[in-house]
Amino acid sequence: MQIAQRSMVYLTIKPLNLSQVEGKPSPWLSVDTALYILKENENPTNLQLMCFTELRNREVFGWTGELGPGIYWLIPFTTGCRLRKEIQPITEEAQLVYRDETGELFLTKEFRSTLSDIFEVIDLDGNGLLSLEEYNFFELRTSGEKCDEDAWAVCRENFDTKKNELTRQGFMDLNLMEANDREGDPRDLWVTLLSMGYNKALELTEACPFVIDVYADKCKPRIKAVHMEPCSGQLEKAVCKSVLSKGDAKVMDGNENIIVHTHKCDTWITSVIENKSGDKVIIHINNELSKNCINNRGLNIFAVEVAPKSTMVCQHVMPLNERQEWIYYCF
Repeated sequence: MQIAQRSMVYLTIKPLNLSQVEGKPSPWLSVDTALYILKENENPTNLQLMCFTELRNREVFGWTGELGPGIYWLIPFTTGCRLRKEIQPITEEAQLVYRDETGELFLTKEFRSTLSDIFEVIDLDGNGLLSLEEYNFFELRTSGEKCDEDAWAVCRENFDTKKNELTRQGFMDLNLMEANDREGDPRDLWVTLLSMGYNKALELTEACPFVIDVYADKCKPRIKAVHMEPCSGQLEKAVCKSVLSKGDAKVMDGNENIIVHTHKCDTWITSVIENKSGDKVIIHINNELSKNCINNRGLNIFAVEVAPKSTMVCQHVMPLNERQEWIYYCF
C-alpha cells in the first residue's frame, strides 16, 4: 500500500462471503482475520511494525490511525484456531465433468459454481475480469509456475476476453479445455481445487477468502497485491514484535533467560517465547486447565523448541464458543 501524504487511515479486513443463498452465509465467516501493517524502510528486509487490526465488529477487524507517506505492507493473518487442515476424510468424491449422449464433455453444475467462486477470489480488483497479473497469482498457487505473455496471448485468442482480460466464461472454458486435454480425467482439476483449499466434496475448508478496505482522508491509497514467499518469516516476526511490545512478560521459573510474553485481546490470546540464552531450549506446554478454549496447535499438551537468541510464537488461543466464558490457563 502506498500513502502519498500523512493521513488518517481506516483499514478493515473481513472474510469474503461467497454464498448466493440468502440467510446461509459461507461457513468460513467465523474464521478470525487480521492485518499486520509494516512500513518499508531503505532496507526492504527490515520492515517496521506499525500496527495491526485489533478493533472488531462481528467478523470485521479494523484499525484506524495516522500514517505518514511511504510504502506499507499489509500482511493478512489468521491464528489457525478455526482455519486448520481438515482431518475427516471425504467418503464421496464430487463429480467435476460428464459426457452427454453425443460424448461431448461438460463441466458439472457444482464444479461450475466452484469455479465461479474461485473467479471471485482471484479477481483482485473486483472488475469482473482477470488480468494476466491476477491470473498468475492463481497459477502460482495451483501449479507453481507463471503464464508468460505469449501463453496469455494464445489464451486471449481462444477464450472469451474483454479489454484483454479473461471473462468468467473464458475462465470456465479454459478449465473445460484442460479437462478435454486429459480426455475427461479430472486428476489435474483436483490438483487445482485442493491447492485452492477445497476438499473432494467441493467444500472450501482449508482457505478463507477475505476482502480488505482502505480509506485515507488526505489521499487515495494505492494498493497492489504481491507474491510473498511463505518462508520469508515476515509474518512471524510481526506477530512476535507485536506481542513483545504489547504483551505481559513473565520469566520462566528456574530459567531467567526464558521469557514468556502473552498478549490478550477480546478475540484471542497469543503467547511468544523469548530465548535469551546461547542454547536451544525445549519448552513443554500444558493447557489442560483452560476452559472453553481452542488453540492453533490442536493439542492441549505439546512441546516447542526455541533456537538460541530467538523468539517464536508458542500458540494462539481462542474461545471455542464465543457466547460462553473462556478461561486461559497455561503452565
